[in-house]
Amino acid sequence: MELIQLTPHSDVDPSQPLRAPGDILLHAYLIPNALNPARLARRTGIPATHIKAFIANTHPITPKIALRLSLAFDTTAFYWLALQARYDLEKAKPVVRAYRPLID
Repeated sequence: MELIQLTPHSDVDPSQPLRAPGDILLHAYLIPNALNPARLARRTGIPATHIKAFIANTHPITPKIALRLSLAFDTTAFYWLALQARYDLEKAKPVVRAYRPLID
Protein backbone atom coordinates (compact mmCIF):
# COMPACT_ATOMS: atom_id res chain seq x y z
CA MET A 1 0.00 0.00 0.00
CA GLU A 2 1.38 3.37 -1.01
CA LEU A 3 0.45 6.23 1.30
CA ILE A 4 2.11 9.02 -0.61
CA GLN A 5 4.07 9.09 -3.79
CA LEU A 6 7.25 11.10 -3.63
CA THR A 7 9.40 11.38 -6.69
CA PRO A 8 12.63 13.31 -7.31
CA HIS A 9 10.43 15.97 -8.94
CA SER A 10 7.61 16.20 -6.39
CA ASP A 11 6.62 19.75 -5.60
CA VAL A 12 3.77 21.85 -4.24
CA ASP A 13 1.37 24.00 -6.21
CA PRO A 14 3.44 27.06 -7.16
CA SER A 15 0.30 29.16 -7.66
CA GLN A 16 -0.26 29.13 -3.89
CA PRO A 17 1.34 32.11 -2.15
CA LEU A 18 4.21 31.37 0.20
CA ARG A 19 3.16 31.70 3.83
CA ALA A 20 5.15 30.97 6.93
CA PRO A 21 3.82 28.03 8.97
CA GLY A 22 3.32 30.36 11.93
CA ASP A 23 1.12 32.62 9.80
CA ILE A 24 -1.01 29.61 8.88
CA LEU A 25 -1.11 28.51 12.52
CA LEU A 26 -2.34 31.95 13.57
CA HIS A 27 -4.85 32.71 10.81
CA ALA A 28 -6.20 29.24 10.01
CA TYR A 29 -6.18 27.67 13.47
CA LEU A 30 -5.73 30.03 16.43
CA ILE A 31 -7.96 32.94 15.44
CA PRO A 32 -10.87 30.82 14.09
CA ASN A 33 -10.80 28.68 17.24
CA ALA A 34 -10.52 31.67 19.61
CA LEU A 35 -7.15 30.43 20.89
CA ASN A 36 -4.14 32.42 21.99
CA PRO A 37 -0.58 31.12 22.45
CA ALA A 38 -1.04 30.56 26.19
CA ARG A 39 -4.19 28.50 25.71
CA LEU A 40 -2.62 26.42 22.94
CA ALA A 41 0.41 25.89 25.17
CA ARG A 42 -1.78 24.46 27.93
CA ARG A 43 -3.52 22.13 25.48
CA THR A 44 -0.37 20.86 23.74
CA GLY A 45 2.52 21.17 26.18
CA ILE A 46 4.33 23.41 23.68
CA PRO A 47 5.80 26.38 25.56
CA ALA A 48 3.90 29.59 24.81
CA THR A 49 7.21 31.27 23.98
CA HIS A 50 7.76 28.71 21.20
CA ILE A 51 4.26 29.25 19.84
CA LYS A 52 4.88 33.00 19.78
CA ALA A 53 8.20 32.35 18.02
CA PHE A 54 6.44 30.25 15.33
CA ILE A 55 3.95 33.05 14.77
CA ALA A 56 6.78 35.62 14.57
CA ASN A 57 8.64 33.29 12.20
CA THR A 58 11.72 33.16 14.40
CA HIS A 59 11.58 29.44 15.21
CA PRO A 60 10.85 26.53 12.84
CA ILE A 61 8.26 23.84 13.42
CA THR A 62 10.11 20.68 14.41
CA PRO A 63 8.87 17.07 14.10
CA LYS A 64 8.01 16.96 17.82
CA ILE A 65 6.02 20.20 17.57
CA ALA A 66 4.35 18.98 14.37
CA LEU A 67 3.12 15.89 16.22
CA ARG A 68 1.64 17.99 19.01
CA LEU A 69 -0.03 20.42 16.59
CA SER A 70 -1.46 17.51 14.60
CA LEU A 71 -3.15 16.15 17.72
CA ALA A 72 -4.50 19.56 18.72
CA PHE A 73 -5.95 20.46 15.32
CA ASP A 74 -6.82 17.07 13.77
CA THR A 75 -4.23 17.42 11.04
CA THR A 76 -1.16 15.32 10.31
CA ALA A 77 2.37 15.98 11.46
CA PHE A 78 3.37 15.69 7.80
CA TYR A 79 1.15 18.70 7.02
CA TRP A 80 3.06 20.93 9.45
CA LEU A 81 6.45 19.62 8.35
CA ALA A 82 5.54 20.09 4.67
CA LEU A 83 4.54 23.71 5.37
CA GLN A 84 7.87 24.29 7.13
CA ALA A 85 9.86 22.52 4.39
CA ARG A 86 8.18 24.50 1.60
CA TYR A 87 8.83 27.76 3.42
CA ASP A 88 12.48 26.90 4.11
CA LEU A 89 13.11 25.75 0.53
CA GLU A 90 11.60 28.89 -0.98
CA LYS A 91 13.66 31.10 1.30
CA ALA A 92 16.84 29.18 0.35
CA LYS A 93 16.32 29.43 -3.43
CA PRO A 94 17.92 32.84 -3.94
CA VAL A 95 21.05 31.65 -2.16
CA VAL A 96 21.65 28.61 -4.35
CA ARG A 97 20.49 29.79 -7.80
CA ALA A 98 24.09 30.34 -8.92
CA TYR A 99 24.91 26.63 -8.78
CA ARG A 100 24.52 24.39 -11.83
CA PRO A 101 23.10 20.86 -11.80
CA LEU A 102 25.60 18.01 -11.75
CA ILE A 103 23.63 16.07 -14.34
CA ASP A 104 22.85 17.70 -17.68
